Amino acid sequence: MQKMVTSIKISAQLHQDMLQKVVASGYGLRGKNKWILEAIEQFFQIPHYVDLVDIASEQSSLTKVISIRINEDLVRAIDDAVIDVRKVFPTLEGVKSNIIRASIFQRLLRE
Repeated sequence: MQKMVTSIKISAQLHQDMLQKVVASGYGLRGKNKWILEAIEQFFQIPHYVDLVDIASEQSSLTKVISIRINEDLVRAIDDAVIDVRKVFPTLEGVKSNIIRASIFQRLLRE
């Protein structure tokens, strides 16, 4: 299966919180990618996830860049979600990055 690599910016605090959670959850230092992919999949299960994407756009000081490898199915799911988000927030910038940021943030909140 083809994988796509994408990079997003997140805040230093979100990055630190995420790394702590990844290690504490038993994923190990190399498990970050898997943890993020699971976070995105779980995020799409939230009935009102579109509303939560807008909240992620309000984060400031996005200083950490992370790269993730995403499989084709999840790329399609993210592309579909971008369309759904654009219907509600047509002027929102960086929708794909906001979706991934919101996924990370929501997984941290919900665990």
